[in-house]
Amino acid sequence: MDTQDRTEHSGARGAPLSVAQAEAALVEHYPRLVRLAFITLPPSLGRHRRVLAAHGLVQRALPSLRTTTGRPAAASTLPAQRTAAPAEGAYLTLRARVLREALTYGKRPAWWPRHVPRPERLRPLLPAVWGLRLFPAAGGADELALEQALSGADSATRAALALRRVEQLSEDETRRRLADAGVAEPALALRTAERLGRQVLGEPGEGREHPLLSGEFDPCFVHTRPTDLLRRRHRVRTAAATLVVAAVAAGVLPVVIGDTPRPAERTAATGAVNASIAQRVLDPRNLVRPADDEWADTSRVDFTVWPARGDRVDDLPLLDRALKVWASPARTVRISSTPGAGTQPPTAPPRLLYAGDVDGTAVVLLNDGDRTIRYAEPADGDEPPALDFARTDDADVVTGAALVVTRDGANTRFLLAPWIDETTTRDLLEPDAPGGKLGVRADGVTDPVRRPGAGGTCDSWPVLQLRSSELIVEKHAFLLTDLGDLAPVHLTYTPPPGSGAPARQPREATSAAALRTWARSACHLPAMRGFGVRAVNNWVYAQQTLPEAGGRADWVCTRADTWRGPGRVMVQLHLPATAPTALGTPVATAEDTASCSRFGQHVLAGANWRAPKSGTWYLLAAGSRKVRTIEAGGGLKAEARGPLLAVRAPQGVKAELRAKTADGSTLEGMR
Repeated sequence: MDTQDRTEHSGARGAPLSVAQAEAALVEHYPRLVRLAFITLPPSLGRHRRVLAAHGLVQRALPSLRTTTGRPAAASTLPAQRTAAPAEGAYLTLRARVLREALTYGKRPAWWPRHVPRPERLRPLLPAVWGLRLFPAAGGADELALEQALSGADSATRAALALRRVEQLSEDETRRRLADAGVAEPALALRTAERLGRQVLGEPGEGREHPLLSGEFDPCFVHTRPTDLLRRRHRVRTAAATLVVAAVAAGVLPVVIGDTPRPAERTAATGAVNASIAQRVLDPRNLVRPADDEWADTSRVDFTVWPARGDRVDDLPLLDRALKVWASPARTVRISSTPGAGTQPPTAPPRLLYAGDVDGTAVVLLNDGDRTIRYAEPADGDEPPALDFARTDDADVVTGAALVVTRDGANTRFLLAPWIDETTTRDLLEPDAPGGKLGVRADGVTDPVRRPGAGGTCDSWPVLQLRSSELIVEKHAFLLTDLGDLAPVHLTYTPPPGSGAPARQPREATSAAALRTWARSACHLPAMRGFGVRAVNNWVYAQQTLPEAGGRADWVCTRADTWRGPGRVMVQLHLPATAPTALGTPVATAEDTASCSRFGQHVLAGANWRAPKSGTWYLLAAGSRKVRTIEAGGGLKAEARGPLLAVRAPQGVKAELRAKTADGSTLEGMR
């Protein structure tokens, strides 16, 4: 056993520690403990609640420490029997406490009956933060990729990775600490964590700081944003009005005794709703319900013409709860929203898209024209309901073709638009394999579809391949993929530039060439989760013959368009490869840009490449079809006519690229 192992062993099972020692250790190592809790806690809490929960767990670790004699631990133990300093032993005890609490956060106690809802007093309390949302600083590509991978991993895997990379424990000690914290299979959790880390970040290198040590995972250094200001002002006014009404009514109204409300009714809505709004907007009988065939007789084919479906569309109590929780959710309600989707109450009666039971959850889908709202109420009443908001304005026949109904573990069920005639699934990582049939219930809900990247791996990427009714467009098939929002993402493809004058336009990604390109790009899609993405296009903007008979490389610009409008761009270099799913190499990225869209049709990027035969390094660069010359400056001086450049260059050279286009304008290279 090495020094670290002996220290850990003593800290976990050594003599009692005084509260003074524990307090000193907590203050000294507070950032480490909070980071460990933040990484281990379930991502489903959201970044704001996870920050608060991490601080709460660490702060509650101190009162649980007691000594058996009431005196300092050092006075009740023999120094010769101890292998860890008092302060170090206190930290190890605190860490064990925090780790155990984080692993079991929010779970029902083992002794609590399964059929009895968990009372609020048994739920962990959070530090109070009024009027602000907290979140750690945004990191780079590695941090984002790791965060996305960890979001699909279980708490034991996240804890194992934190112990190995943040606490720097050995593998044996990590397994012991996980076992002490109650993890049933610590070896499996450790293997999964190591595999996840290698898949996302590659092999750890010397002098390279692990992303878990960055600000992305530091809940002690946070940014703040206000909560929904309009809702807060509305609540203050309505709360004041409610107090006045209650004070008057208390003296004149008799006591009414009725049935005990269900847990969802008891805790999900605050009741602070303006009466004038409630009478009209929040009355479930006023929900808009388009006719079943309205979609076939209109020029606007989107969510506004979806008929109301599901076996509970006439369940007024369920619809009433959904509307009231939306208008005034209690603090226990789990709320998520995509960027640009406000969480304010409805101002007019919304449309009812779906109400029914799916996988033990009562689901209500509503649409107010700009947003789609999902209300999910667990059937057993153990957990509070959830509200999910997504911006879905200006949808069309494709982006309005499906919505997520439930996500259960590694699977997702979708509700399909009424104009979908044919449903299949296919794996983007098997471009030559035929699609498989996907079953659909009478109410439009699909059979479970495996979530892409479930478990933090990218060994498959299931997508929906749907075909529209001929009443809308003839023989129109398209691909949708789940990136974590309510509305799945539309995948498209733009082929390489041709010899003709007009530029190629995006098209459906169902052709053989499109599927081959997406097979090499699919595993980059997790980096686009959580941004409210509407569609992702793969544009092969240039093809280049490599030096020394190295084959042909494709330059691909992958653009993610959001429902808000701004786009995120990543340029990939697809080098010749024996495997059809060899992942393309990212060489440049940009955010909030028009590049690679119809409003930014010119692009230029470069990369370093090593010839496999001679080992010689080259600087490669490629521009879109309107590029006439390319110049390289900075660490290397070079020039080429046309949209392609390939010159010998020192390994790792950083060149600044600039190009001239056909109209004489200057184009800067992306980085």
